[in-house]
Amino acid sequence: MAQGQDKAALKAAKKEERVAKRAKRKETRGQMWQAFQMQRKQDKALIPLMLLSILGMGLLFFLIGLLFNGQWFMLILGLGVGFLIAMIIFTRRLERDMYKRVEDQPGVAGWALDNQLKNSVGMAWKVEQGIAMTRQQDIIHRVIGNPGVVFVAEGNKNRLKPTMTQLKRRVDKLAGGVPIYEVYVGDGEDEVSVGKLRNHLIRLPRNYNKNEVYAVARKIEAMDATPGQVAGMPKGPMPRQAQNMAGMNRRMRRAQERKGK
Repeated sequence: MAQGQDKAALKAAKKEERVAKRAKRKETRGQMWQAFQMQRKQDKALIPLMLLSILGMGLLFFLIGLLFNGQWFMLILGLGVGFLIAMIIFTRRLERDMYKRVEDQPGVAGWALDNQLKNSVGMAWKVEQGIAMTRQQDIIHRVIGNPGVVFVAEGNKNRLKPTMTQLKRRVDKLAGGVPIYEVYVGDGEDEVSVGKLRNHLIRLPRNYNKNEVYAVARKIEAMDATPGQVAGMPKGPMPRQAQNMAGMNRRMRRAQERKGK
């Protein structure tokens, strides 16, 4: 009797999980469609570029298929490849425009890092937003990854330098020998724009493999639990728009809707 109840409960749990997954996929598709509709209204080159990638790859694969009498199979394959390229074009242009609209908001670099840096084969990243902040809302974020420790700062360099120096000293004290990098966000000399942060960090030297990154992260994160916090640590919450993607997306949609009116 008990076994029958357990099986029924397990079956019900699996059914609920499947329903939740379908609902999540439907919600994601709805969000993507809404984002596409808003983006195409303000980005007139989006649809021509997407069509060019789909039709161009289809034609290219079709011509290749003519060489061995497999043109129709290659046409279908080419259209599929072209669709994937079109989706990449859409997401990149959407991200580019989104970053342009929010790049002046405090905390946007941390939000971007949290959403841009994803673990993959051989790559591992741990992002900690807002580990230090000045009264003027100059913010420092920390990234632990294959290069080592990267401090990403947004704000006035002169105000951030003392806090940056303290953070580097603490890391060197707790995990001596770990490479430390400084990145300042902006459009000036020796600065990196928000939209290019991911590419900049990926191009840094890979000093650690994936497993070593987790070991380094444990050492560095111990710093957060030790006394003697760095001056300038934020006493209150991070700006709301920098805490989660949903908040940023709502702001983006409202801005696009106002622009489309």
